[in-house]
Amino acid sequence: MKQQSEIMDGAAIRRALTRISHEIIEKNKGIGNLALIGIQRRGVPLSRRIAEKIGEVEGRTPETGVLDITFYRDDLSFLNEHPVVNGTDIPFSVNGRDIVLVDDVLYTGRTVRAAIDAVMDIGRPSSIQLAILIDRGHRELPIRADYVGKNVPTSKQEFIEVKVTEFDAEEGVYIVRRDEE
Repeated sequence: MKQQSEIMDGAAIRRALTRISHEIIEKNKGIGNLALIGIQRRGVPLSRRIAEKIGEVEGRTPETGVLDITFYRDDLSFLNEHPVVNGTDIPFSVNGRDIVLVDDVLYTGRTVRAAIDAVMDIGRPSSIQLAILIDRGHRELPIRADYVGKNVPTSKQEFIEVKVTEFDAEEGVYIVRRDEE
C-alpha cells in the first residue's frame, strides 16, 4: 500500500520552471553560448519547457538535446537484464558550450555523475550546470544543483514522483510513502 501527497501542482511546476529559466539567463548573462540537455525521461520535457520560457524572454530559444545515460550508470548490473534505452539526440556540438543538464529529481547524485560522463564523452563543454525540479537530499556524491525548483527533504522510505503531461497525461509532483505491510 502506498500513500501520496501532492507537493506541487501544474501551476507550481510552471512557476518553478519560469524562475529557473530566469536564473539561467541571469547566471549566463544571456544565452549566447547556452544549450540545454534533458536527461531521459522526464528531464527531456522539462528542458524543452525551460528552453521555451527562455525564448519568451530572450527572443531566441537555446538549442536542446536529449541524453540517455543507461550505459553510464554505475548500477547497470543491478538493473533489468535488458535495460530500456531511450536514445541520445544532441544535434549540436557541446565543445566550448555552456551546457545545462536538466532532470526531474536529484537524489544520490549518481544519475548526474553518469550524465556528466556521457556529455564529456561527446565533447568538451566550457561548463556544465545542473537544473533540477526537485532536490530531495540524500546525496552520495558531492553534486549540487545550480538551479532548483523546490527542495523537498525526504526520508529514505519516501519517494518523489514527478508527473508530466508528455508521459503521464497529468501534471504534479507527489511525495509517496510506502506503508509497511
